[in-house]
Amino acid sequence: MKKSFYPFFTKPIKRFVFSRSSSNYGRELVCLLFVFLLQACQVQPADDVQPGLTGGKAADQYSNEVAVKWAMLQLNLTKITTGFTPPVAARAFGYAGLTMYESVVPGIASRKSLAGQLQGLPALPRPEAGKVYNWALSANAAQADILRSLYLNMSASSKATVDSLEATVRIAFRDTDETVNERSVAFGKRIARTVYEWSKTDGGDAGYDRNFPTNYVVPTGAGMWQPTENGIRIPMQPYWGAVRTFVKANNELTMPKPLAYSTDTKSEIFGQYLDVYKKSKSLTQTEKEIALWWSDNPGDSFTPPGHSYNLGRIAVLTSKADLAKAAETFARTGISIADAFVLCWRCKYVYTNLRPYTYVRLAIDPNWTPFWPAPPFPGYPSGHATQSSSAATVLTALYGENFAFVDDSHIGRINDPMRNVAFKARPFTSFAQSAQESADSRFYGNIHTRQDNETGLTEGKKIGANVNALQWSR
Repeated sequence: MKKSFYPFFTKPIKRFVFSRSSSNYGRELVCLLFVFLLQACQVQPADDVQPGLTGGKAADQYSNEVAVKWAMLQLNLTKITTGFTPPVAARAFGYAGLTMYESVVPGIASRKSLAGQLQGLPALPRPEAGKVYNWALSANAAQADILRSLYLNMSASSKATVDSLEATVRIAFRDTDETVNERSVAFGKRIARTVYEWSKTDGGDAGYDRNFPTNYVVPTGAGMWQPTENGIRIPMQPYWGAVRTFVKANNELTMPKPLAYSTDTKSEIFGQYLDVYKKSKSLTQTEKEIALWWSDNPGDSFTPPGHSYNLGRIAVLTSKADLAKAAETFARTGISIADAFVLCWRCKYVYTNLRPYTYVRLAIDPNWTPFWPAPPFPGYPSGHATQSSSAATVLTALYGENFAFVDDSHIGRINDPMRNVAFKARPFTSFAQSAQESADSRFYGNIHTRQDNETGLTEGKKIGANVNALQWSR
């Protein structure tokens, strides 16, 4: 609630009759004046104050350099750290993006904290009123701390890289007043530690240690997922759908339902798988390049959610966004892809829908080989489509429907050795266009049916819209 312009009317005051004959006149007058001054000086609730704006530079007066450098480092960590499969990686991007935003939001006049808006997120530390903060140093300290925690199993060389970037940024952005530096660093670390403690209660903590849990019993029956050409017997992260979403409204979305299973050649589902089979026989060179570009296999790249997070980084660089806009970009993108993977995985393991690899060999061509090997988990809906659509929805809200950019995520990689297909940068005129291509890539790769992709794109928009509906603005 905002402070009243008339604070002395916010509480009833006992009627006072000014009578010089009253022996208590002086005492009551003093008390009345004290009550008036006390109520007039009441501060605004924490939600409405911006203590970090009382002095020093606002967050939008800093460049995006700190945010971009840490995003790039996290992308690299995701690629080289053991166990960061797509769901695990998406979660890490969600918490890192939120931490970046919360470490600078007190320095953004038009934005507010997400504390109290995300599921179970407690009150977060706040800067001291009337004190100056260096928001670049707050973000730097917060990112270093949260990545050390989220990537707890990172190698010694990776830890050294995190330490090095933290030290380099602190030197480059330090204030002449060391007190300001220390205060800013301490604030960033408090934010990171609070967010990390909250993250440990979501059911996905240290998920990198249990990607293929041996206690999971794989359902069997007609239309059910079966191990594909990779030979992995237990599917990836079968319990991930129980992880807490960031946004409550996302957790309450109605689960979509796939077409009924059938091998009847006249059935609608048969036609879906037949389309995949036919496409495998008529792939153009461009379609092969698209399938390869968006493959994003863990260990070879920074994973599909990392690809979306990198599109956020590209948007920041392309638009020359400041630190404030960059932090919000990574927060919205991270939260949207984290929730997308929870909901997509929840749906996957309710239906345990089989992949084209299995269906086509069973009902169409027993000797068929898809263009790209199927990942080790159920098909419906497409994770690529769901998370790409959710990310595109939040990025469009920030940068507009006609934002042109070049996706250079994989430039520099050598040709795919099995197919001799090159990694070529992809130009887009909108984020929606890139999400559509991401979904299409799985059809071209013969990994998903059209219903998998169409459902993912539809659900992803809902997830991203719920992220956008949070109260970001004051």
